[in-house]
Amino acid sequence: MIKDYIIIGAGPAGLQLGHLMQEHEEDYLILEGGSGVGSFFKQYPRHRQLISINKKYTGDTDSERNLRMDWNSLLSDNDDLLFTKYSDKFFPSADTFVNYLEDYYQEHQINVRFNTKVSKIEKNDTFTIHTTGGETFHCRHLIVATGVSKENVPDVPGIELCEPYSTTNIDPMDFVNQRVLIVGKGNSAFETADNLVETTAYIHVAGRSSIRLAWQTHYVGHLRAVNNNLLDTYQLKSQNAVLDGDVVNIEKVDNEYKVTFSFSRSNEVKKLLCYDRVILCTGFRFDATIFDASCRPALAINDRFPKMTSSWESVNVPNLYFAGTIMQQRDFKKSTCGFVHGFRYAVRSLFHILRASNKHISLPTHKLPLDADALANYIAYRVNRTSALWQQFDFLCDTLVVDQEQGYYIEELPVAYTHDNLSRQMPTYFNITLEYGPDHDKVDPFNIDIARVAQDDHENALNAQYLHPVIRFFQDGEHVSTHHMAENLENEWNRYESHIVPLRDYLAQCLIFLTANETMQAAVAEA
Repeated sequence: MIKDYIIIGAGPAGLQLGHLMQEHEEDYLILEGGSGVGSFFKQYPRHRQLISINKKYTGDTDSERNLRMDWNSLLSDNDDLLFTKYSDKFFPSADTFVNYLEDYYQEHQINVRFNTKVSKIEKNDTFTIHTTGGETFHCRHLIVATGVSKENVPDVPGIELCEPYSTTNIDPMDFVNQRVLIVGKGNSAFETADNLVETTAYIHVAGRSSIRLAWQTHYVGHLRAVNNNLLDTYQLKSQNAVLDGDVVNIEKVDNEYKVTFSFSRSNEVKKLLCYDRVILCTGFRFDATIFDASCRPALAINDRFPKMTSSWESVNVPNLYFAGTIMQQRDFKKSTCGFVHGFRYAVRSLFHILRASNKHISLPTHKLPLDADALANYIAYRVNRTSALWQQFDFLCDTLVVDQEQGYYIEELPVAYTHDNLSRQMPTYFNITLEYGPDHDKVDPFNIDIARVAQDDHENALNAQYLHPVIRFFQDGEHVSTHHMAENLENEWNRYESHIVPLRDYLAQCLIFLTANETMQAAVAEA
């Protein structure tokens, strides 16, 4: 039997897509190598505290808006399946998240085959999937939701001597009075360092890239405050340090590791330092080894992720799609596809794109009268409620398509997808996004000497640095104009004079432009 869809992986992305497939009676199956859902989260993060926030008390009764502060729930109409019902902790336990995923799977009766580990995938007209148990499955469309399951190991002589993040001892007492080097500068490195601060002689965290702080860049994958205690101990002269440079060689002599560094911003070209332990925290990568030559996807970003189109399809293997954290290849270190609170929306968007492209089922659309007041009010309603555009800022958009008679409002599409696909079918459209200002990641948000635009100042909204709605008008594939709605401390863009009227006037001008353009085209055609 050939399935329409097979999904590999029953983590949060596979379950999210499986729920949508189940709800719409699609022909699908999920293959999971483990004995239960959420296998990755049974092991990671090693210290068992998530850094995805769980803000249970928001003062708001709007369930859609509350998802802005709930970074762990999967999308569902069942309010009992909100993660906020499972934990009161702001940074909850990974074990609680696994329990939540199990309940989500059970409640939605998602079609999963457990203990079914994929060993090889090949493709002719359809995909053939082989398992370690000797079974074979076939499908027309394959969605890989396996995450980044392979540790990213730098090509450094002696790197095999290091303790991987996946297996290093997490008991701080195992490191008493030891000199520890942690290779890597991401959250796993600082999570590990934070756990060892009380017992080690000193800790060095090393890597070639500059540390970027999430509270400045607005990218939640950069170093989070919950993990950055080591920076205090470094800058306040408490023995620990951050080393900026490459590890170029590691040797073990007796019970001591001799590590050679090439520093990025020091007159010392190379330096040898000695440690008792070296821990490797250099992240993860996509494992493409299950694909044979007939369908091996092209890779991107130092071969860490599959390279994909704006609809999350492989650029070189038709009908091979990707879901979950590997979707971040499209918004790497910019938005939130790498995290549950981002990819839950990306997966929903992928689901609608799959149905549109494979079954010619129209994207979900709201019809609106071609009236500037009505359009402005609906856009304002959306930007004041949406959690998708909030979480997937500058990546997902709502699209308002207009013709001579009415408007068609389509929610939550990748911005690039609208240009690659909709622009050929629907020449006149608006894209609505939530965005930070230009170069927002280079500005110190706590520096009071840096001037910023006053909230609700619509005349200077173009220069707003904080999150605010942006509406762009496109005609025949060309960008015509842009409107910025004024930023607001409470993120409420509904003040009549400051937000609604300027937006209404902008839309009215665009509709006049559209009418004039169509009149001119008609005149040319008649001539």
